[in-house]
Amino acid sequence: MNPASIASLIRSFVDGVIVLDDHHDILFYDVDDDLQLNLAVSKKIFNFLPYNQETLIEDETFQITMNEMKLAIEVKKFSADHDYWILCMKDMTNLSTNQEARIYCLEKVIESLNEGVMMSDYDGKIVLYNSAQEKLEGLDSREILGKHLWEAYNYNPQYSEHKHTFKTGKPIFSRYRAHSTVNGVPKYVNYSTFPIQKDGETIAVFSISTNESHLKNQLHQTIEMRRQIIQSDAHDRPYKNGTTFSFDDIKGKSMALKNLIQEAENIAIHNTDVLIVGETGTGKELFAQSMHNHSPRAESPFVAINCAAIPETLLESTLFGTVKGAFTGATNQIGLFEYAKNGTLFLDEINSMPIALQSKLIRVLQERLVRRVGSNEVTPVECTVISASNEDPEKLIDDGKMRIDLFYRLAHTSLYITPLRERTEDIHFFIQFFIEKYKRKFNKEVPNLSNALISMLLQYHWPGNTRELEHLVENLIIRAIEYDKEIGIDHLPAYMKKKILTAPSIKVENQKELKKNPFKSIFSNSQEHYIQKTLDEVDWNISKAARTLGITRQSLQYHIKKHRLVKPSGS
Repeated sequence: MNPASIASLIRSFVDGVIVLDDHHDILFYDVDDDLQLNLAVSKKIFNFLPYNQETLIEDETFQITMNEMKLAIEVKKFSADHDYWILCMKDMTNLSTNQEARIYCLEKVIESLNEGVMMSDYDGKIVLYNSAQEKLEGLDSREILGKHLWEAYNYNPQYSEHKHTFKTGKPIFSRYRAHSTVNGVPKYVNYSTFPIQKDGETIAVFSISTNESHLKNQLHQTIEMRRQIIQSDAHDRPYKNGTTFSFDDIKGKSMALKNLIQEAENIAIHNTDVLIVGETGTGKELFAQSMHNHSPRAESPFVAINCAAIPETLLESTLFGTVKGAFTGATNQIGLFEYAKNGTLFLDEINSMPIALQSKLIRVLQERLVRRVGSNEVTPVECTVISASNEDPEKLIDDGKMRIDLFYRLAHTSLYITPLRERTEDIHFFIQFFIEKYKRKFNKEVPNLSNALISMLLQYHWPGNTRELEHLVENLIIRAIEYDKEIGIDHLPAYMKKKILTAPSIKVENQKELKKNPFKSIFSNSQEHYIQKTLDEVDWNISKAARTLGITRQSLQYHIKKHRLVKPSGS
């Protein structure tokens, strides 16, 4: 086969072919007109190209620029009776054939998008993170690229959505969640995650995040305007959607609480399922109702159920409904999913739901279809599901009490309520707030709390959180009497006093108040005897007895009359 035939064959795969002899003379050529090369046979290649190769080397590849085009030239050798050299030319500006240029252009396109793009490889390492994603999450790509996702965002690898998508090959659509936090403020984004597959195997996973700040701000304004319109008479009538509270009812001054409310408001305007995590007494249902009333679903029903309060045998029929004959006594009854319509279903203490029922709930959340017990027909589920847990979901999963796939479906977005002990500023606020509340309720004036008691309350860990603090303040107001100079440690109910004083966090010096005021540590039945004994010891000298008891003369006179104490005759 002669060189021209070989060149014609190669020409089918490249943009141009030139055949040279050992002296660099052109023997044959066939090139695209787009290359604009005015070649001539029997002329030196140097006359037409900026080609300065003194020696032709087989399989060498080099590049030249000509006519504002970049050409890649690959040298091939053909031997027959004589040696010939074939230059195979590719137009590097032609994206359809230049893979390197295509990749470069695609990277530039991704970098210029308003949508955030992040991609991870088979090992979960971040290999792509564009500028829009940086702005959305407030992070620096230089600190993100090359890290595992769970290292960059500080979470357990077990809960990695990219890892889950890589394993299953199934995309995850329309999640709304904050993976990053900047200056204590979570950065929420709406995103979907997709697998990249080649030859039937997943080779990477990427997420596209959208910037909805403009739309969100408009929706915020609309909801706020609506709230202001009805605010004037909101407190004069109960809500008609099954709720009692709104964000206006969430009190506190700490920055942590303010950030939490802002986060909850942002979540509320999206039609997405939410998992609220918080200890007992932190106000999970208060947040759930507030989110419902702040959302576009506010006019629709809010339906709440405590999963721990209903037996397993009844919980399924309560949630999904029944048909007549499904079991003894069963009637045609809709479940709470249907009853909630296009409103909100609140599943409190979801961590108490039996594992067997969790698998059925997973199917409803995934398919958005509910089947009544005993029926073959399905009904679409339109409601948003807000669930709450008073235990850490990660621990529940590790202990086998919650299915990980249920967690993924419940927690499209998660809201973690900080415990009261981590919000000292709010402890101060709530003490005064509840004092004023119960003073009005009981129509009673009471003195201030002692410094020792306040110090002790600030140190206490409040396992019952805000609810426990409210109950304690209510008891203090009830137990205070008009002659008290201040409300002290001695006013604490006996069970709370023992609980607080024995808490490891309480400093011993705060217990000095008990020794300083012995009378106030004596309650109820023993108080009368203690006063009588003290009066007898000082021969009923009122001033001396009052000093011994640590109270005023007026207060002692009050207690003498209250207990109808009488000075013994002959004294």
